[in-house]
Amino acid sequence: MLDRSRLRGPRHACCQSREVSERDDVTGISGDIARVGVVGCGQMGAGIAEVCARSGLEVMVAETTGEALEIGRTRLHNSLAKAAERGKITAEELDATQARLSFTTDLGEFADRDLVIEAVVENEQVKTEIFQVLDQVVTRPDAILASNTSSIPLVKLAVATSRPDHVIGIHFFNPAPVQQLVELIPALTTSEGTLSRAQLFTEKVLGKHAIRAQDRSGFVVNALLIPYLLSAIRMFESGIASREDIDNGMEMGCAHPMGPLKLTDLIGLDTVASVAYSMYEEYKEPLYAAPPLLQRMVDAGRLGRKTGSGFYSYG
Repeated sequence: MLDRSRLRGPRHACCQSREVSERDDVTGISGDIARVGVVGCGQMGAGIAEVCARSGLEVMVAETTGEALEIGRTRLHNSLAKAAERGKITAEELDATQARLSFTTDLGEFADRDLVIEAVVENEQVKTEIFQVLDQVVTRPDAILASNTSSIPLVKLAVATSRPDHVIGIHFFNPAPVQQLVELIPALTTSEGTLSRAQLFTEKVLGKHAIRAQDRSGFVVNALLIPYLLSAIRMFESGIASREDIDNGMEMGCAHPMGPLKLTDLIGLDTVASVAYSMYEEYKEPLYAAPPLLQRMVDAGRLGRKTGSGFYSYG
């Protein structure tokens, strides 16, 4: 859970406005969003931070502990180094991107952020608590508070704040530096201005392709993807086919770049189970119910690539 002892109280109202000259050096290509905060530096949080920093934005990343922060910092810097090795960015761009990144364990340092993107574990209680804290510490009245949630209703996060019109879902896909799609999910409370700013940011600043989805569990992509993944797990669980045959069947027979069990390992079995649970709670459709094997593997800590074992083993 979030450590509230690390939070500072809201700054005085007189500190909310900054001199125009102070912001000139970080605006430019980014329009009215120049300073971004990312809550969480796991696989998704690090990827989102990298995308934003590579797009010329000043990015601050927060984690709950110093140890988690160092792991996240290493993950992020390793990803940037690989991008440089592959020729995706130059050495100069690598240095400039790293210079735009800062790290903290204190959400109070997010006071001046124009946009904060929450990218923590897919748990409604944890996310709600974070949004309540962000509402207290982010002092800019026009700041957007966004969630990278895969399935949790955005309206529940929005009404936990005093600015529900400024809350929206901005859902990236893994790996965020590579995947071009972003889902924009306005809650019932989200203003048209917030939605327009979020779309301008994702398309013009980050260079992503944005699609809009209603605030329904699973949104667009996971509403289609999760039943497919669960069906593959049920097929494997029932012994109809081996894991290799299931994955090869979809890769070679349907031209999918990755089979469903490999993809489940990449996403994380815990994340797939959480999204399935959220969708089943909303729709009560059997196709969204997590198979027993998936639940057992999550209980055993076999979560996929991030733990070294899932449906496959990873050295």
